[in-house]
Amino acid sequence: MKSKKSIIQSAISTLELEAAAIMNVARNINDDFEKVVTSILQCKGRVIVTGIGKSAIIAQKIVATFNSTGTPAIFMHAADAIHGDLGMIQIDDVIICLSKSGNTPEIKVLVPLLKTSGNLLIGMVGELSSFLAEQADLILNTAFEKEACPHNLAPTTSTTAQLALGDALAICLLECREFNEADFAKYHPGGSLGKKLYLKARDLALSNEKPSISPAAPVKDVLIEISKNRLGAVAVVDNGNHILGVITDGDIRRMLENNNTIEHLKAEDIMGRTPKSIQHDALAVDALEIIKQNNITQLLVLEQNTYFGIIHLHDLLNEGIV
Repeated sequence: MKSKKSIIQSAISTLELEAAAIMNVARNINDDFEKVVTSILQCKGRVIVTGIGKSAIIAQKIVATFNSTGTPAIFMHAADAIHGDLGMIQIDDVIICLSKSGNTPEIKVLVPLLKTSGNLLIGMVGELSSFLAEQADLILNTAFEKEACPHNLAPTTSTTAQLALGDALAICLLECREFNEADFAKYHPGGSLGKKLYLKARDLALSNEKPSISPAAPVKDVLIEISKNRLGAVAVVDNGNHILGVITDGDIRRMLENNNTIEHLKAEDIMGRTPKSIQHDALAVDALEIIKQNNITQLLVLEQNTYFGIIHLHDLLNEGIV
């Protein structure tokens, strides 16, 4: 059993080796990298990314990143390619082949078949004297000193270098395409990430009741309206549906603390006159920011200058925005 000190040192050594490998990849960025980016931008088809073993797993991640940032891509397993999957390659596609050594049997079988199709072949490889490097039209250099594995066997440093270079390629393409937050939201509609980019205040307000009351309403009616809608607040509005104020659970508690009798009180007597609000077409994540900054749990939603509805902090929690 290793000591606590040696365990910590092992982790640090691994990370230092992998960080050094990434810096080495950065130093090896050259004209071929620029040509790869330009070729993909000009490509009328998809980017086919292939590999074997651990490189295949990294290839899948690169494909996922490409697809989510505006570069259409497909993963093709190198072993499956020679058993029928070569049929997915179309004439306008660009191919990226990942390999640590560039000399595995599967790669040596696959590469000549890829060359016959006439597609641009990009080799992401760590050995520049390898079969893949010699056959590729362009090279993305992932050369590294040694694996983090103490036996220099398990792909660790090599796959980190591939992953980092794949990210660098994806981000360059993203920037060249001027891929923005709206584009990102289009490709990420699910989960909290997508919701932060497209979910609007109106979407949340429409799922709630729309509690409102007149300024002359007695306190009893206020209590009924707040309890009925279970949002912990009610908007006080005039005849034109313009907001005059808001009454929250907290206002009710303060009213009870400060008054021996409440029969004479009306909504306008206890309402907050400067309620926080947001326009209905604003992002839900902006509503969350207002709620956090003001330490409140409800937020009024407006359509121009009229009352649209209420957002509760729980709505944001339920949508995973928080």
